[in-house]
Amino acid sequence: MIGYKVVTASDGKEALKLFKDYDPDLVVLDVMMPKLDGYGVCQELRKDSDVPIVMLTALGDVADRITGLELGADDYVVKPFSPKELEARIRCVLRRIDKEQIPGMPNSGLILVTDIKIDTNRRQVFKSDERIRLTGMEFSLLELLVSRSGEPFSRGEILKEVWGYTPERHVDTRVVDVHISRLRSKLEADPANPELILTARGTGYLFQRIVDISPFDGK
Repeated sequence: MIGYKVVTASDGKEALKLFKDYDPDLVVLDVMMPKLDGYGVCQELRKDSDVPIVMLTALGDVADRITGLELGADDYVVKPFSPKELEARIRCVLRRIDKEQIPGMPNSGLILVTDIKIDTNRRQVFKSDERIRLTGMEFSLLELLVSRSGEPFSRGEILKEVWGYTPERHVDTRVVDVHISRLRSKLEADPANPELILTARGTGYLFQRIVDISPFDGK
């Protein structure tokens, strides 16, 4: 792909070794790999890395997509696909990580919600002063919800703003649901009864209204 240095692995175990050797900016994982499949590699990477991951899944196999997302993948591309489609998804994921700040977010500040602190400058989140590891797409999703706290976003809006998907692509909206579930598992005291990331029935999701935005000195 133009503009990228690509390193390939013949199996899942080799992929993990190459990841340690090269520390890549993004990982593309095929579900079907010998020795250790894409799910296993994704699970291992997510133990201590928030590197962006794009999964390659079988045509029409919804279970593949959802499983990959639940294990921590940021996005997926369905086989067969064109190189241009894969490159577009890669650009989108990388752009979300390096993007400019979302309109509505404070220019400089630490957003405080109960015991959750969101550092919008460093793209970091803390819970009870302990850093919570979020993937780039998870943070972008959280940042979007916080930018309009108290107001709901539809799943379609979220897919467009975070993943860059347009309505004509007919993307499974469960991509959003799985990422919301992952965020809740990391941030909520009781993910089954969320108090921060709420469901707007018949619409989508919203973040509880924020009333405290404090300056952040970077310490």
